[in-house]
Amino acid sequence: MLRGWAPAYKPRVAWRALLLLALALTGSGGARAELPSLDDYAGLLADHVRMGEVDGLRVALVDYPGLATDGRLARAVATFETFPLARLAGEAETLAFYLNAYNLLTLRLVATHQPLADIRELGHWWRPVWKQTVGRLGGREVSLDDIEHGVLRPRGEPRIHFALVCASLSCPDLRGEPYRAATLDAQLDAQVRDFLANPGKGLARDAERVRVSRIFDWFEEDFAVAGGVRTFIAHYVPLPATVTLDADLPYDWRLNARR
Repeated sequence: MLRGWAPAYKPRVAWRALLLLALALTGSGGARAELPSLDDYAGLLADHVRMGEVDGLRVALVDYPGLATDGRLARAVATFETFPLARLAGEAETLAFYLNAYNLLTLRLVATHQPLADIRELGHWWRPVWKQTVGRLGGREVSLDDIEHGVLRPRGEPRIHFALVCASLSCPDLRGEPYRAATLDAQLDAQVRDFLANPGKGLARDAERVRVSRIFDWFEEDFAVAGGVRTFIAHYVPLPATVTLDADLPYDWRLNARR
């Protein structure tokens, strides 16, 4: 068992999340979808996300004030919110759509609540930010929990945890391009490799053990499909069988904002 702590917001799947999952699954076959245009979202990422460093930690930083005044933000969100979910065709298209939607809605949430030091400030102990409505998909109000735990996690792809970005320094880095069905597998592998290559938040070695992100503890069950956390990590980074593996790297919740 990995050592670490579970966050207080670790959720149960809500009924509306199950409805979203059903909507997503209805689009898992059939002809190729007419996917929403990613032009505005791609432009936002290219112009407002830059790699930087905060207190020695290498991280993708977001210009949230600039994002808030960029007209492409509203257009990009509207493109996703009005897209008919039933037109999603296949697993890759569904995953790419919801990964992009989660990250885009998170960007809007933070950008429209500046100044902000920590995304968790937008919630309360009785209703964390993850459970609050952030937009509409398929005609229904959704929270970040609905997308992550109601739609994405049940699909059995553990690499989503390195593509979803909760606007915090210790989150996986926000990718500088949208996720696309045609290149999704390579993009997800790159996200995992980049995260594990970052000793400040992904994987760090010392003389006696390997320490990894608390993400591996919080969502340990999701890695069972890959043979468990150790096997999953070993696919990307060599791990001697005798090394101690602890999911206890400090998690920095400060906003991933440009300083």
